[in-house]
Amino acid sequence: MKTVLAAALLASGVAVFGACAVSPARAAEEITIRTATAGELADTCAANPREPGADARLNFCRGFAQGAIDVEMHHAGEHKLFCFPRPSPTRAETMNQFVSWVRAMPDRRSMPSDEGLFKFLAERFPCK
Repeated sequence: MKTVLAAALLASGVAVFGACAVSPARAAEEITIRTATAGELADTCAANPREPGADARLNFCRGFAQGAIDVEMHHAGEHKLFCFPRPSPTRAETMNQFVSWVRAMPDRRSMPSDEGLFKFLAERFPCK
């Protein structure tokens, strides 16, 4: 089960249909979102809200992160890689910090997306 969920989360390309914000009469257009690496995930999470497809990219970013975190926390048991404080930060805030973390060291861009996300979370929110 974990392998199936992980494979779904790590899909290298996902087609997403986003409605065009410019004209409601235009048909939805397909965009491709790639998140195989931490760099691709960070690029998706850093979408400019004013650009076409940004809503789809930002929603995918946060949904990907939430799904990956849920699977990891479910399987981690007592051996969690990271522990969120209470109250927890928002997804948007956390993923903005992830983008900065990836951009701070170029070698992080090539890490698998889930590995990079979990490494960031472990550094940012260590369990005590």
